[in-house]
Amino acid sequence: MSNDTYDAIVVGTGISGGWAAKELTEKGLKTLVLDRGRMVQHGDYPTVLMDPWQLPYGNMATENDRERQAKQARTGYAISQASKHWFVDDLDHPYNEKYRFDWIRGYHVGGRSLMWGRQSYRWSEMDFEANAKDGVAVDWPIRYADIAPWYDHVESFIGVSGQAENLPQLPDGQFLPPMELNCVEQDFQRKVKDRFGRPLTIGRAAHLTAPLKHDKSPQRSTCQSLNMCIRGCPFGGYFSSNSSTLPAAEETGNMTLVPNAIVYELIYDDKKGRATGVRVLDAETGAQTDYFARVIFLCASTFGSTFIMMNSVSNRFPDGFGNDSGELGCNIMDHQLGAGARASVDGFDDRYYSGRRPNGFYVPRYRNLGKDKRDYLRGFGYQGSAQRAGWDALQSDPELGEALKKKAQAPGPWSIGMGGFGEILPYHDNRVTIDRSGKDKHGLPILAFDARLRENELRMRKDMASDAAEMLEAAGYRDVTMWDGSYGIGLGIHEMGTARMGRDPKTSVLNGWNQVHACKNVYVTDGSCMTSSACQNPSLTYMALTARAVDHAVEELKRMNL
Repeated sequence: MSNDTYDAIVVGTGISGGWAAKELTEKGLKTLVLDRGRMVQHGDYPTVLMDPWQLPYGNMATENDRERQAKQARTGYAISQASKHWFVDDLDHPYNEKYRFDWIRGYHVGGRSLMWGRQSYRWSEMDFEANAKDGVAVDWPIRYADIAPWYDHVESFIGVSGQAENLPQLPDGQFLPPMELNCVEQDFQRKVKDRFGRPLTIGRAAHLTAPLKHDKSPQRSTCQSLNMCIRGCPFGGYFSSNSSTLPAAEETGNMTLVPNAIVYELIYDDKKGRATGVRVLDAETGAQTDYFARVIFLCASTFGSTFIMMNSVSNRFPDGFGNDSGELGCNIMDHQLGAGARASVDGFDDRYYSGRRPNGFYVPRYRNLGKDKRDYLRGFGYQGSAQRAGWDALQSDPELGEALKKKAQAPGPWSIGMGGFGEILPYHDNRVTIDRSGKDKHGLPILAFDARLRENELRMRKDMASDAAEMLEAAGYRDVTMWDGSYGIGLGIHEMGTARMGRDPKTSVLNGWNQVHACKNVYVTDGSCMTSSACQNPSLTYMALTARAVDHAVEELKRMNL
């Protein structure tokens, strides 16, 4: 092979890209893996074990941080001194928005797999059937049975802790031992079950609670319950591309990883009727390089992959690569959140817990199931936790001497809170486009978002808040307070749908194998491929779809179909 030609190219190293790299290289393909951000090796996490007093500015954002990361900061995720380096600079990488849109990004090897919430849930048969049954958008071209073995495949490799519950709306998986609910959560679990018949379970999280059942990740050990995952985990206690899939790909000897490589265009050969490669801009020097391969996997994140496709204009694709249907960039989905309730809990003063569990409880969807019918389609689940106030408040307590010592003899009171994660339907008019009047620091055009919640989601939010309050009140907790703050799509960091899968090339961008309908040697397996959003966290589904698509691509290559 020449230096610029490979069997396969993978664009992106996040959750989907890492899986594509692992699967392709393990199947023997010489694979070029490109990431637009800087190199980060597993363990290269600069603030990971710093104590609070070692972090500058008391871990608070500076005025300069707030100026340079204004949109990242408004989400509440991004700009502490412990983690700001994982999030993009909004001045260097701007975007436009008609309505508030929170685009949370990390430009580095590993992408958001270093910063994700690690909640890992399978989607159910009802989720893949929902569009067809409700007459919404287009039907998924696959069903649960198509993806179930691939859920098994990825869960067994990454390690997912959880409790089997035998629920049709939340299929069980290949679980490591579950983390433990604390005493208040166990009390709430019993009362919710007795009063409402609703299950409450420990979150299903990509954390190792026991050794993996394979020996392919010797760099990983069990979770240490530090709950500083946003900084990166040197123990490999949670799944990330850096700790798991990229080392596996590297071990094969078949991966070439190039950081600071911004893919901004697909190269399409009109005569061959296929994509031959990608066009890359060096993020440090500005030099341009073309790379070539027989098959290309776009895993640059939902809007990263969509940008590349929209920016790839040719005689064959004047409206963007693969956009015969006109659906490219449309149907933005996310999970709406920011609505729920909290309460104070009396009793349990003789109880506490060990460590800082990086997980909470989960109440699976129960609305619009069976005989339950609401004035909106689909439903929501809850993520929450109970905790006992610690000693942080004593840092600013006015008491001194004996009075302060007395206060420090015991932790504070118990409280509990839960927030809904609700499904957003795929609306054609919720869309992203390229704004060529604006440029980023590299001179590339920027994205412009026009997406908002509609009446279905607004009606759902009322239940998300009121149901939470009702359950907390029924449990006998006091000072129950509902919340429902202003919400911009994107805050769930589960953006999906802009290059959706479907059965008909006239109404979708990808087929049931994640191939571009009009160009079969390009696969798109990140969140842009999703046809609906369910209400469960989607990352596990991205992984399963990616592994499935790689298996298909390799078989098609063997048959000389690509």
